[in-house]
Amino acid sequence: MDAANRSQQHQATPSFAELFTPKLITVLREGYGRTKFQADFIAGLTVAIVALPLSMAIAIASGVTPDKGLFTAIVGGFIVSALGGSRFQIGGPAGAFIVLVASTVDRHGVDGLILATMMAGAFLIVTGYLRLGTYIKFIPYPVTVGFTAGIAVIIFASQLKELFGLDLTGKEPGDLLPKLVALGEAAGTVNLAAAAISLVTVGAIAALKRWRPSWPGMLMAVCLASLAAALFSLPVETLGTRFGGIPRTLPVPALPAFTPELAMAVLPDAISFALLGAIESLLSAVVADGMTGRRHRSNCELVAQGFANIGSALFGGICVTGAIARTATNIRAGAYSPISGMLHSALLLVFMLIAAPLAAYIPLAALAGVLAVVAWNMVEKEAFRALIGSSRGDAVVLLVTFALVIFRDLTEGIVVGFALGSILFIDRMAKSVALEANEPFAADDVADAAEGDRADYNARTAIDPDTVVYRLSGAFFFGAASTVGTILDRIADQRRNFILDCSAVPLLDSTAANVIEASARKAEQAGVRFFITGASPSVRHMLWSHGVRPPHVVYAATIEDAKALLTSAHTP
Repeated sequence: MDAANRSQQHQATPSFAELFTPKLITVLREGYGRTKFQADFIAGLTVAIVALPLSMAIAIASGVTPDKGLFTAIVGGFIVSALGGSRFQIGGPAGAFIVLVASTVDRHGVDGLILATMMAGAFLIVTGYLRLGTYIKFIPYPVTVGFTAGIAVIIFASQLKELFGLDLTGKEPGDLLPKLVALGEAAGTVNLAAAAISLVTVGAIAALKRWRPSWPGMLMAVCLASLAAALFSLPVETLGTRFGGIPRTLPVPALPAFTPELAMAVLPDAISFALLGAIESLLSAVVADGMTGRRHRSNCELVAQGFANIGSALFGGICVTGAIARTATNIRAGAYSPISGMLHSALLLVFMLIAAPLAAYIPLAALAGVLAVVAWNMVEKEAFRALIGSSRGDAVVLLVTFALVIFRDLTEGIVVGFALGSILFIDRMAKSVALEANEPFAADDVADAAEGDRADYNARTAIDPDTVVYRLSGAFFFGAASTVGTILDRIADQRRNFILDCSAVPLLDSTAANVIEASARKAEQAGVRFFITGASPSVRHMLWSHGVRPPHVVYAATIEDAKALLTSAHTP
């Protein structure tokens, strides 16, 4: 039987090739024709139009030049689609990274950022090949909602300067409260033209989303704002006046500057990039699965994200991850395969080659308006309200994560939120474990029962009065060990025979096994026969490995089997 189980388990375990074959290969094996390519081309074009202004806006908000956002979407996005484990994932720069990237640039410069991006890529590749992607998805829902909302607040605050064209004296602080203080002190320098451009951009995006949702609202709004700024010669900063525009070609790939000291200095940033990138990309893949009914390969996706970050760094780009909004746009546009994502990157390159001179006229206030809309859309408002009202524990996890992300650090918010969520889960699971007595009916109850019921009862539960039966149900683990152990210690030596039924125990850990072992030892010292019934193979293995084995205990398949053993033992 054990050999058969091992054989079935081996057959159910996916092979290395199954786990790490890119979805692109899977699609091509299925057959790929002209009709499918047309669907992918339309979807890729749609996503490219959305990604064009967004990539530049995210790069600027991250403290780097706009071209780096385009390089990231072109190179990183292509690799994500070509090697990834999701059919529909769109890779590129993401708003979730703005805070981390900006702080890394502030502390270590662009060279440090690119090195950290490459190191994060290596970490993601290792994480994928170690098959840890499954565990990264175990982030509690309140944590994801909390840190996403926190990031949205920080992104919006970071755009206030550009939204209103404020003229700050000195460098803009990175932390939220000092930033708001500095912005408040500069309130008298509001540029009405920049504020009007921002308002037009946000209003146009909202109007197009409401009345023409299939149109590329962000790109059209940016084009409208750029046209207005040029026609009326508005005194606003543009990509041309601040950055000199964007290049028309990709740079030559090159390794980032490396020294052991710089690598050690950016190591915490690289770990943060890898952690957030893994969470964001797998969350995006899960969303895509929910929209399409498909299933992604999480570890394959992490490997692809790793190579994409290395590729982006070689071309001077920033962090790459799966972008939820662009992935959803890709699906809604009718994408069939990862080729749509590859086409999105290729079309972005074409746009950059052709329209690079026109990018110089884009007002920074318009890109700030785009990011303001992105920040608003990032907040899962319905989920936030639902979690606040669902339970006190979920509300605490949500609000603590949200507050730490805003006022402390993104990574700290995720780690603390995960820890609180885990404690909450342990508490709930511990309360779900039950140990209930299965005592015989009292004599009066038996006398009052109908003859048929009485006969059925006698056949099933008639038992020696010196025997007690308890049923254990639920996952028995360290969280419930103390409570259950106290009860077992109290009852294990009260009768001559003690039956512990574990047929409703799906899981048992080492702490729980140790508790049962201690109770069995105590029962043996008191001369009590200890029976364990209904234990699954995994539960029995755990108990056996902790010394819960004959002759200290007797195993039986069912309570009835244990009773039969007792009956035969008492039969002369």
